[in-house]
Amino acid sequence: MFEVKTLDKPDERRDFPRGHLEAVHMSGLDFAVGTFEPGWRWSESVGPIAGTESCEVHHNGYVVSGRMRFVMDEGGEGEVGPGDIFVLPPGHDAWVVGDEQCVVYDFAGGMARDYAKGK
Repeated sequence: MFEVKTLDKPDERRDFPRGHLEAVHMSGLDFAVGTFEPGWRWSESVGPIAGTESCEVHHNGYVVSGRMRFVMDEGGEGEVGPGDIFVLPPGHDAWVVGDEQCVVYDFAGGMARDYAKGK
């Protein structure tokens, strides 16, 4: 089976404080583009929607622009920026670093399926 979709016409859009997510759903792939504005922080912008203490979504991501910092529940932390490909397991908080919008492509599927949805 051959499928083609465009980000110009996402299957859905989810808005949350200081950002939004656009998702395309295909056979075997859920793809999302997350746009996070300066001042966005998961625990403040998405946590109240998710109803969890930390982000419980697994991310396989690629940073298009901007910078994001994260801290794991167990204390590990890091930062990603343009051109970085990352794997981030569940159990983290994250926030935009600096005054530039951060755009992330997420290939894991969890972001496209479950991110910023109430439990």
